[in-house]
Amino acid sequence: MSNSSLLVPGSLPTVTATPFEQVQIVDDDSQFMKGLGHHIERWGLRDAGFRYNIVAALGAQSTGKSTLLNRLFGTTFEVTPRQKTTKGIWMGKGQGMDVMVMDVGSMGERDEDQDFERKSVLFSLASSDILIINLWEHQIGLYYGENMGFLTTMFEANIGSFGRTNRRTLLLFVIRGHIDQTPLISLQAALLADLGRIWDALSKPVELQDRKLSDYFDMAFTVLPDKFFLADKFESEVQNLRKRFVDKEREGYLFEPAYHKHIPANDIPFYMESMWDQIQNNKDLDLSTQQELLAQFRCDEISNNALAEFNERAESQKGLVETGDVVEGFGVMMSGWRSHAIERYSRKASIYHKDTYTRKRKDLILSLDSALSSLFRGQLKNLHMACLLTFKQMIFDGLRGQDFNFSKVVTSAMKECDGKFTIGAREALVEGILWGWGEEELLLREGMKNAVDQCRRDETEKIVNLIERDLKQNISDLVESHMDKASPDMWDSILKVFEKIPSDVERSYLSMAETFDCTDEENALSLNALRARAWQALRTKVGEQTTDDILRKRVRAHFDKCFRYDEQGMLRVWKSEDDVRVNEAFEKAKDQALALIPLFVNVPLIYSTPRFTPPNETTGLLSADGSNSRKEDV
Repeated sequence: MSNSSLLVPGSLPTVTATPFEQVQIVDDDSQFMKGLGHHIERWGLRDAGFRYNIVAALGAQSTGKSTLLNRLFGTTFEVTPRQKTTKGIWMGKGQGMDVMVMDVGSMGERDEDQDFERKSVLFSLASSDILIINLWEHQIGLYYGENMGFLTTMFEANIGSFGRTNRRTLLLFVIRGHIDQTPLISLQAALLADLGRIWDALSKPVELQDRKLSDYFDMAFTVLPDKFFLADKFESEVQNLRKRFVDKEREGYLFEPAYHKHIPANDIPFYMESMWDQIQNNKDLDLSTQQELLAQFRCDEISNNALAEFNERAESQKGLVETGDVVEGFGVMMSGWRSHAIERYSRKASIYHKDTYTRKRKDLILSLDSALSSLFRGQLKNLHMACLLTFKQMIFDGLRGQDFNFSKVVTSAMKECDGKFTIGAREALVEGILWGWGEEELLLREGMKNAVDQCRRDETEKIVNLIERDLKQNISDLVESHMDKASPDMWDSILKVFEKIPSDVERSYLSMAETFDCTDEENALSLNALRARAWQALRTKVGEQTTDDILRKRVRAHFDKCFRYDEQGMLRVWKSEDDVRVNEAFEKAKDQALALIPLFVNVPLIYSTPRFTPPNETTGLLSADGSNSRKEDV
């Protein structure tokens, strides 16, 4: 059998086994075969814990159990001719799923097989989450056709061994050769009725008389068309059934937690062997031979020495990696040390038991690779940090002066640092180990992107600050020039000029930030900030020019101007007989000066509709309705 492994009782399997081959765990002489643990390890289930399931298929002779299992789980159980049947108990691993599949020898062939039938049924009950009952539609209604003989045996075994427990098992009835004339619900009803009659007819202990079949078993039913006459439909329905074993989100998913026997995967070999021995004759478990014990001891000793030498050599480089250095020639150096350790072990340990030697060799390689993995990841991290520092320095140097193109500087630096990292990562690879550097490369690119984003923010902030500086000066000149010539339309004039500033600011900013590759959102934020700062600058300047001290000075200066100069701007000259004219000029100048106060306190708008609305986030001196927050204070 090209895809099967016949294990010799008391021996371990050879290491030539393929990952998904099947193994005979109970042979034709009812002997439990050693080495199941090795297959579980090769199947990748040794460390699965409880994250696995077991399925067993039962059925009468020539019902096509092996064929069904191979199609359903991707196993390679041998399909025997119709005059032959599966002998013993075989196990394989389902492809693409953490499921161990048992193909149990045919039921009810001869009277002399009834003892094995009872034992294998009990063994399947004790170890499996789901029992697949394989039968043909045209046999339903016949005692042997419905597999009623071994089902009786199953129920009796369950009552005898597990009747006082809460263990549950799913019975999945797969009805083969379905031709659509009889609906599944009718077939299901017929089977349930017969199962109920079998259960009621069982002889049960007094304390279990009230127990029902449903207290121990859940039932599921499905049909499959004829494999030969409806091949395409058969394959399609099998694939749909397979999904119920794989897809946990699918309605009708079969592996419910209640069915799991809660045996850790690495303990399955011990559990099954001791269970079978107890079923068979309750004998003690066999121990490893002295040859294997010696091989294990010696191989461990040689492996430990080779590993110690490797660790001693690697210690010097470990210190450099941990301090952040990029070790030159890392990959070549570590490849040589790894090969030397493996060769030393192989040279001295290959004379011992082959399975033990091979297993320990794999363990050594795993230990070496684990130590190297830490160093390799550290080397990649240091390389990543070194390239990131180089990138930042290149950006810093490229942005000096005024005539730089931000986008070109960034693109050039990224290309150079990406190439440097890739070359360094390749040089760090250890021969014989399929490692990659994708994760660290992503971190480097993320770091470069963050550096670019920060640099872009810094540069755009410089632009904003530069524009803001000019803004403040222009706004200061605008406010002072209009307030020096105070008039009733002073505030409208100021706002009329001010409302043109945003478009001027936008043109100036976009021109200066053209090569920064800013997003629309980033540009919008910067422009909003400039608008807000412009408004704040106006508020601040107006606030400065309308403080009590400045207002008193303005009123006094206006009074002096009106009192000392006439309407033509000529200096007044007073004579001793001009007392009346002096008083008149004084009163007029006083009235004109006092008239400034409400002009600076209130902000009347001549426009019927305000042309400028300040930023929502600002509150302050000037508001959209023209009111002044300092009115009451003044």
